[in-house]
Amino acid sequence: MKKIVFYKTASGKTPVQEHLDTLTDKQVTKIAWVLKLVREVEPVPATYLKKLVNTDDIWEIRVNVGRDTFRLLGFLKGKEWVVLTNSFQKKTQKTPAKEIKLAERRKKDYLNRS
Repeated sequence: MKKIVFYKTASGKTPVQEHLDTLTDKQVTKIAWVLKLVREVEPVPATYLKKLVNTDDIWEIRVNVGRDTFRLLGFLKGKEWVVLTNSFQKKTQKTPAKEIKLAERRKKDYLNRS
């Protein structure tokens, strides 16, 4: 079983948790269900987890709740860990480049501090 952790900034903030705290119970419940699936199922269906091309090994967890679409970006650390760096509500087909760059910066920061 994989372990999922949320990235923490040097100042102790947890951006993914802060984003989840702004969502409805229904949205958080669905996201938690998908995270449990990512932790426990091998292989994870591409519907829920996909490696983003042309990135520094950034992965995207995809969650649809009714008409709302959420993405949680992160990276794999070995075969046991998924580190989630950022999350957002998706409004367009394509994952925003600024979100990918943010995930890459946070990955670099996390690996430098761990």
